[in-house]
Amino acid sequence: MLLCILIAFVAADCSRDGAKDIETPAIDMSDSRAFPPNCATLRRSETFIFRAVFTDNQALGNYNIEIHQNFDHHSHSGEAVECPAEPQKAPVNPFIYNHSFSIPDGLTHYEATAEITIPPDIDTGDYHFMVRLTDRAGWQQLKALSVKIE
Repeated sequence: MLLCILIAFVAADCSRDGAKDIETPAIDMSDSRAFPPNCATLRRSETFIFRAVFTDNQALGNYNIEIHQNFDHHSHSGEAVECPAEPQKAPVNPFIYNHSFSIPDGLTHYEATAEITIPPDIDTGDYHFMVRLTDRAGWQQLKALSVKIE
């Protein structure tokens, strides 16, 4: 019984060619078409298209986009260069967005797009735009951007 569990575990952790996946996936937002860039200004009531390129050595899994207020000026590991910040304030009606997206099975390269609409009645100010990319083996990469919503 223990041998069967061990074999199943090892098989699940290997690719089709038998090599164990020990590399994290990559999020590329350096292309001129990528959006949003760090320190971008987004506007209430407007819709924008998130764009990034994802790659992995064996197979991509899924990605998640989270947008949350940064009115207290907290930071995240892997955060890009700091942008000019507004004075700290208490949130009243902050924008909160958290959505996961699937990536077709077996891809090692994927050009991600997602349409996001910012509600008209949310607090303006400093926000974090977080992209989490997970590969099929469970490795994760995080890209944290600072944006403003006006």
